[in-house]
Amino acid sequence: MQKGIIGKKIGMTQLFDERGNVIPVTVIEAGPCVVVQKKTVEVDGYESVQLGFEEVREKLLNKPEKGHFEKAGVASKRVLREFRLEDMSALNVGDIVKADVFAAGDRVDVAGTSKGKGYAGVIKRWGHHRLKMTHGTGPVHREVGSMGASTNMSRVPKGKKMAGQMGNERVTVQNLDVVKVDAENNLIALKGAIPGPKGGIVILADSVKKA
Repeated sequence: MQKGIIGKKIGMTQLFDERGNVIPVTVIEAGPCVVVQKKTVEVDGYESVQLGFEEVREKLLNKPEKGHFEKAGVASKRVLREFRLEDMSALNVGDIVKADVFAAGDRVDVAGTSKGKGYAGVIKRWGHHRLKMTHGTGPVHREVGSMGASTNMSRVPKGKKMAGQMGNERVTVQNLDVVKVDAENNLIALKGAIPGPKGGIVILADSVKKA
């Protein structure tokens, strides 16, 4: 990973290219992020930088969190995330990372927490077909169906797709194009949709599967 930043999803809109084609984009408030901690192999066993995003009142922090920010000499932040960058010497504690680390034409991976859908059945959660409407099936036609063989397996197989909590989990969308970067307002426009609601925290990083 060469670049990374923490952001907040603003919402979706559309832009137009030189030919007049419509490009659906998601606008992200990316940074400014401050380097709160720099981890090393000698002390922590691995190398990374910890970025902080979005200021928070000090009264909302506990004592360990207050001490962590006081040691770094930076203002209190609501969100902390670690990034393992290739060039660790480029950043030091107190440095500011802004949206201009990315440029139009870059490809990024975006990770966020998807919207929670609550308890859902197998049709909504996994896209299963409903059962037959006749020939003794029912009274419920949207249930899971067979749970596995009775003699050979005699148990429910691991990984069986069943009803349960849907959404509210970490989702990563890969290979999104950076359409536009507004460095003055710390805004990045990405082509397509990203996980999470408006105001949700997302992580932007270099794409690991570049075309």
